[in-house]
Amino acid sequence: MQSALYPLKFLPLYKNVIWGGNRLKGYGFNYDPLPNCGELWVLSSVEGKESVIANGFLAENTLNEAIEVYMADLVGEKVYNRFGNHFPLLLKVIDAAKDLSIQVHPDDALAQKRGMPYGKTEMWYVMDAEPGSKLISGFRRDVEPEEYRAALAAGHLEELLHAEQPAKGDVYFIPAGRVHALGQGLMVAEIQQTSDCTYRIYDYNRRDADGNLRQLHTEEAMDAIDFSAVGDHASTRYEARQDQTTTLAHCPYFTTSLIPLSRPLRKNLEDVDCFVIYFCVEGLAAVKSMETIVPMHAGECVLVPAAADGVELFCEGPAKLLEVTIDTTGWTDAPRADNDWLAEFVVEGK
Repeated sequence: MQSALYPLKFLPLYKNVIWGGNRLKGYGFNYDPLPNCGELWVLSSVEGKESVIANGFLAENTLNEAIEVYMADLVGEKVYNRFGNHFPLLLKVIDAAKDLSIQVHPDDALAQKRGMPYGKTEMWYVMDAEPGSKLISGFRRDVEPEEYRAALAAGHLEELLHAEQPAKGDVYFIPAGRVHALGQGLMVAEIQQTSDCTYRIYDYNRRDADGNLRQLHTEEAMDAIDFSAVGDHASTRYEARQDQTTTLAHCPYFTTSLIPLSRPLRKNLEDVDCFVIYFCVEGLAAVKSMETIVPMHAGECVLVPAAADGVELFCEGPAKLLEVTIDTTGWTDAPRADNDWLAEFVVEGK
């Protein structure tokens, strides 16, 4: 009976939301009978929304169950020591047919103060942008909390916020505490800490399916917000090169790089004591590692175990991959969080 690890692929998790679109059907996803899919959860360890393995002898097991069996061989020794049987990252594709709420996420310190294990720092890679689409990231200038409260009460909050018109391929790093929102017509790949905590601060007086105004988290958000200016440009400047790896975001929670792929590419992972995720954001690709080949299309990912010595990447025509891992350099051993730290702490957002 086979028991050796191999690269893992996962079943998609679909979430129907009030602002969601239907572009994911064009990528080969079928979420009938849902009327839309605003959020495709590509890889998740959130309780009740755990990703299920789709390939190999581990098929039908959850990601968390695989970590429980393979531990450091799957995620890396330092990652396992810190996070135990829970996966530290959450990957999504978000399709916004309408504006998302203006929102903010707490950092680790505030989340833990409120009984949650972790805050939420995230990043976006823009997969598609309709003409005129906008997003919000931070404040135009430094703002005092009293000025913010007054603008929010008067319905003028957007006048204080920094908005941009992103293009396909743009990257936005959203640290915890930054007020932000995706606008109508955008589709993004999102990489974030494993947390589903969102404080919704303004929602355009939108009503839910029952005709009720959607819940806001005005007071909860106050201690989370960073009121400093974001600067002239919120997007990340980078220069991608064909068949090379370009870093897009590097923070304590994740490192994300872009690989525009046009030919087979081999990468050495011997010195990487961590899992590596290949998240396809354009085209058709395949990952070969540990004597296993796993194909994927845009909106899917493959998790390469930490025990892998290397990986080969292939494509059918041009493709773009996000490479996602965690830089554990400098980490000291931390006690494992054996408590059920992803229990019911969710504050619904978006």
